Amino acid sequence: MADLNDPLAPKEDEADVHFEPVIRLTEQVETKTYEEDEDVLFKMRAKLFRFDTAGNEWKERGTGDARLLQHRVTKKVRLVMRRDKTLKVCANHAITSDMRLQPNIGSDRSWVWKVAADYAESPPTSETLAIRFANSDNAAEFKIMFEKAQIMNAGGTPPEDNEEVKEEEEEEEEEEEEKAAEKAEEDTEKAKEVAPEVAPEEKKEDQ
Repeated sequence: MADLNDPLAPKEDEADVHFEPVIRLTEQVETKTYEEDEDVLFKMRAKLFRFDTAGNEWKERGTGDARLLQHRVTKKVRLVMRRDKTLKVCANHAITSDMRLQPNIGSDRSWVWKVAADYAESPPTSETLAIRFANSDNAAEFKIMFEKAQIMNAGGTPPEDNEEVKEEEEEEEEEEEEKAAEKAEEDTEKAKEVAPEVAPEEKKEDQ
């Protein structure tokens, strides 16, 4: 018998009804970021700002990891930055050769540059952006990688890569010279083994 004092207790005449869900969510929906075919060349935490021309002031756009991503097929590099927690895109544009990183007045850890088309919003917008890092070393590293990306997008080879190729070529040449020297030494030893020895009697007659 049901407890009449318990309002949550089932009544004797209540039927135990069970409803099956109309749709079973058995598969997880895959979320694409459109970054699946790209490699991370640079990643550093920073704070991004945009200049509001209407209010004539800087406005914070977000804090998160500033990344330079290179497409595996086209080899093009773009800058992508997402806000912490929400992962909302706050910067998304190609690194073009006409961009110039300018130091922010009064700071050695931030840079300012102009973007003709940033795709963080739809439709893309022309922006003046500023990025601030934790220290000057991080800012300097960003500048190096940013300018390297500009050269790569223009179809050139960054100076560091040229040096690496040159070092590899020099190492290969050294290895070939060492192999050639070893082979020459082996050939000399083999020649000594094949050459006939002079008998003691013949040596005496020669004297």
